Amino acid sequence: MSLTIASYNIHKAVGADGRRVPQRILDVLDEIGADVALLQEADTRFGVRTSVLPAELLHAHGWQVAPLGTNAQALGWHGNAVLVRRGAALTHSATITLPALEPRGAVLADVAHGNHTLRLVGAHLDLSGFWRARQTRAMVAAVARAPANPPELVMGDFNEWRAGGPALAELARQWREIRLPASFPARLPLGRLDRAFAHAALNVADAGVHATALARAASDHLPIWVRIDGD
Repeated sequence: MSLTIASYNIHKAVGADGRRVPQRILDVLDEIGADVALLQEADTRFGVRTSVLPAELLHAHGWQVAPLGTNAQALGWHGNAVLVRRGAALTHSATITLPALEPRGAVLADVAHGNHTLRLVGAHLDLSGFWRARQTRAMVAAVARAPANPPELVMGDFNEWRAGGPALAELARQWREIRLPASFPARLPLGRLDRAFAHAALNVADAGVHATALARAASDHLPIWVRIDGD
């Protein structure tokens, strides 16, 4: 098994030029060669949430969408979406409700590839450190309650600038952090807001931040990616 998972805050497909261009987001995922994508800010924020990635474009790039949307027009749960393609097969997905003052959430998806199943958790946490700590505790508890017990890979925009923040400490008690460079802002990355945490049983073959010219233009975050290898 070799599976490449990307996590990407797509900023509602609005790039550095202020234009909403969904095609750029999907082209960036193609550059990465992602088999699975955990997206943040994949829907409009207010009113009836609507996907910013048109269904015909997703189909053209080979993506299947996990059924997480709150309505027929939405792609995800509070903007968190899961896409799979190629040899990856979605076997289970669920939303995770997080305590928050503003709309926040996380999602869970089990993906089968070859003889292996991987549990993916995608999240976009609060700007407030107090709420981030509560949200990570709720997320860890929800993952522990989920059926079955495949190894987990947790990725997303955790909105934490400090290395020793309580939210990150909570995650590090459960999973090992995969060290990644800064990913925000995309034009001149200074903050490690986008992070990844892996179960000890997972063979993380490689990981990085995708920093091409297209990625710097497509969103205000650069995507991160992790490649998992197995037998």
